[in-house]
Amino acid sequence: MPSEKTLEAVTRTVVESSDAALAASAPSAEGGEEAEDDEEADASDTDEGEAQEAPTGAVPTGPLYTAELSDEQLTELWKKDPKALGSISVGFVESGRMVNAVRVPEDPDWIVVSPELAWGTQETVDYLTKAIREVRAQYPKAPPLRVNQLSSREGGYLRPHKSHQNGRDVDLGFYYPTVDPIRVREREKYIDLELNWALVKSLAMNSDVQMILVDKRVMKVLYEHALRKGENKEWLDSLFNAGAKSLIKHARRHRDHFHVRFFNPRAQELGRRVAPLLAMQPDQNIVMHRVRSGDTLGAIALRYNSGVERIKKANRMRGTFLRLGQVLAVPLRGPCTRCPIPPPVVVPPRRLPPGLEQQAPAVATQQAPAAPAPAAPAPVEPQPAVVAAPAAQAPAPVVPQPAVATQQAPVTAESPQVPAAQPEPTGGSAPAGSDGPTEPPVPESAPSEHSGGGSPAGTDTSAAIMPGRTTALH
Repeated sequence: MPSEKTLEAVTRTVVESSDAALAASAPSAEGGEEAEDDEEADASDTDEGEAQEAPTGAVPTGPLYTAELSDEQLTELWKKDPKALGSISVGFVESGRMVNAVRVPEDPDWIVVSPELAWGTQETVDYLTKAIREVRAQYPKAPPLRVNQLSSREGGYLRPHKSHQNGRDVDLGFYYPTVDPIRVREREKYIDLELNWALVKSLAMNSDVQMILVDKRVMKVLYEHALRKGENKEWLDSLFNAGAKSLIKHARRHRDHFHVRFFNPRAQELGRRVAPLLAMQPDQNIVMHRVRSGDTLGAIALRYNSGVERIKKANRMRGTFLRLGQVLAVPLRGPCTRCPIPPPVVVPPRRLPPGLEQQAPAVATQQAPAAPAPAAPAPVEPQPAVVAAPAAQAPAPVVPQPAVATQQAPVTAESPQVPAAQPEPTGGSAPAGSDGPTEPPVPESAPSEHSGGGSPAGTDTSAAIMPGRTTALH
């Protein structure tokens, strides 16, 4: 059993991460999205939470994404070497935390705005970096993308977000004609449509993205741009106009950034399976609690089967004073009986453009035996090649020879694998090697924005590249 020093060290990390999150998310007077007019309120505005989501279709009877670990092996690893399990996403995006988090690395392809709030699961970081690299591969002259807030190191409540608690959410700034964002309210008039559509398409094709939240005015210009590029309308409608099943959804106060949520099949499933085992690892058997009006240490301790002195010691508190919004690490004496457990996760197939369905299968399909796909190309007319052999040996003056030869040439030159290896153009009319898309001119004097329920610097692309400067977002 871990010593008191070990438990104190872990909870100290949690508290320091929470303090850093509070400091980084403090409102800033510089930049930020203006409050939207009342008439802009939309009854269909998307809720960032997921606790009310119920599994659809057949519910798995066993693990899909961690099937290589039996219950006994999982228990043994959790007791002896939790780090060997990798990132674990516990609970829901609006009421959860993380184990074995990974920070987004520094890279020339992107700018990490708030490194102390750039922690996520390994799956989230991998999906994110792959999607951005694909855009830069097609558009080498694209400016680095601003990666804003993900989660704090241990997860938990991150002001002012409702979600961002278990490492699956990330806020991404828009691509602009230059690396510096344009500080105007109507961002959709000045963003680089070519690059932003390439980013959305890359996320859909190269990751198990669950949804992308953005303002409906940004959605409109992206949809129209994709149509002009010749993208398949039926496919676009499945992304933008499928109601609750849309991949890209409207959300207020998202006029200056994308809010991207990923499925984390392995991390989510590990979170479900580890939930009953948390008490076996006391230094991880903690729950994050955000202080609300009326809370007292005694009530919090009673709710989570903890103790007042344990909570005070874990959070280095001298007294019992609590402040609204404060995040407490609450050590548990046994299994958490008040912690909600999400339903089993089943990752749907990725929504790919027509003709690419077999090139990037969803993670879920990788669990099933692969179908004998190569059987289709097998009968691709090998006979003409056999006929061509005697034709080549026939006398040159024979008249039918040219006809056979010309018939054979396309067969031998043609390779049925070539079209499958060439993905549809991601982005648009200015791929790698071109001068890039033409963007609307930047106004000489862009109006400054004033905070009014807007986005934090981690999510507001207009903020300076300085960690810790934020405004309200969600």
